[in-house]
Amino acid sequence: MDDESAGGMSAGARARLIGAGYAAQGLGYAAMMTALPSFKDRQHIDDTFVSALLLLVVIAAAGGSILADQIAARWGSRYALASGLFLAAAGLAGATVWSPNAIFAGILLAYGVGLGAVDASLSMQGVLVQARLGRSVMSRLFAAYTAAAIAAALIMSGSLESGAGAAVAVGVAAVYAVLVGVVGWRLFEPGRTLRSSVAHAGTGRSVRPIVLVCGMLIFTAFLVDSAVSTWSSVYLQDSLTAAASVAPLGYAAYQAAVLVSRLVADHVVPRAGRVPVALGALAVSGIGCGLVVSLPAIGAAVAGFAIAGIGVGVLVPLAFSAAGEAAMESSDEVIAKVNLFNYGGALLGAVLLGALSEPIGLRWAFLIPVIAVVATLPLARRIGHLTAREPAVS
Repeated sequence: MDDESAGGMSAGARARLIGAGYAAQGLGYAAMMTALPSFKDRQHIDDTFVSALLLLVVIAAAGGSILADQIAARWGSRYALASGLFLAAAGLAGATVWSPNAIFAGILLAYGVGLGAVDASLSMQGVLVQARLGRSVMSRLFAAYTAAAIAAALIMSGSLESGAGAAVAVGVAAVYAVLVGVVGWRLFEPGRTLRSSVAHAGTGRSVRPIVLVCGMLIFTAFLVDSAVSTWSSVYLQDSLTAAASVAPLGYAAYQAAVLVSRLVADHVVPRAGRVPVALGALAVSGIGCGLVVSLPAIGAAVAGFAIAGIGVGVLVPLAFSAAGEAAMESSDEVIAKVNLFNYGGALLGAVLLGALSEPIGLRWAFLIPVIAVVATLPLARRIGHLTAREPAVS
C-alpha cells in the first residue's frame, strides 16, 4: 500500500494529525465534564437535572456513532470526523454562555451527537492509518486523548483559580476542535471501506462475532473506566474520610496509569500477542478494583485505581485495533458498531454503582467491575480466532 495519499501527506504525518483529533476529543470532553459544577450554578439546576442531561448526552452520543457510520459509508470517515468535531465545537461554544435551560439542554444534546460521531470516526481513522503504516499506533493515539484530558483539567483549574471562569477553558477546547476539523477536512485519512454486506458477499462470513467479542471488551473497559471516573473521589472522601485535597488523587493516579500504559502498549502488544495482553489487561483491571474492595484504606484504594488504569489503558485501543484488523474490508462499519458498547458500559458503571451505594456502600459496589471482568475473560480468549483480512482501503 502506498505511504503517500491525498495532499502529498505521509502516513506518519497523517497519524499525527489523527492524534490531534484524539487530543481535541479528550480536551473537549474533560473541559465539559469539569465545567459542569460551574454550569450547574450558572444555570441554577440541581443534581437530578444534571444527571438527566448526562443520560441524554450518552443517548445522543450513541446516535452520533450511528450517524458517523452513515457518513463514512457515503463519503468517508474523514468527513464524519471533521463534521463531528465541528458539531462538538459548536456545543462547547454554546455552553460557554448562559441560555434558558431548554436551550442549554439542546446545546448539550448537540454536543453529545458530535461526541459520538468523533468517538466512532476517530477509531475508524486510526485503524485505516495503522493499516497504511503497517505497525501498531492505536495506543499512542488514545494516549493523545488521555494527555489532553489531563491538560484540560489543569487548564480548568487555572481558569477557575484566576477568576476567568470555566467558560474560558471550554472555549479553548472549542477553538482547538475547530482548527483540527478545518485542517482534517482535507488531510485526515481518505481511505474508505465497504459495507459488510458487500465486502463479505458470497463468503457467508458475518461480522457479528467480531462485534460481540471486541464490543464486550469495550463494554467492560468503559464500565471500569466510568466506575473509577465517577465514584473514586466520592468513595475516598465519603467512605474512607479522606481530606478534600486527597480525594481527587485516586482519579489522578488512574489517569496517569492509563496514559503510561497507552504510551507503551504499542510496543508490548506485537511482541506478547493480542490474546495474552487482552487477558492480562482484563485481569489487571479486575485486580485493581478488587484491591479497592478488599482493603478499605486510602493508600490501597489509590493504588487499586491506578492498577485498574493500567488495564483499561491497554484494553480500549487493543479492542478497536483487533476489530478493525479482523474486518478490515468493512472496518468503518464494524468500528461504529463496536463503539456503541462504549456507552452501555459507561452508563452502567456510573448508574449501577450509584444505585448500590446506599444499600451496600461504594466499597462493595466496586465488585461490579470485578464481576464484569470475570464474565468477559472467556470472550477475550476468542480475540485470537477473529479472522484477519488484508486491508481494503482505497
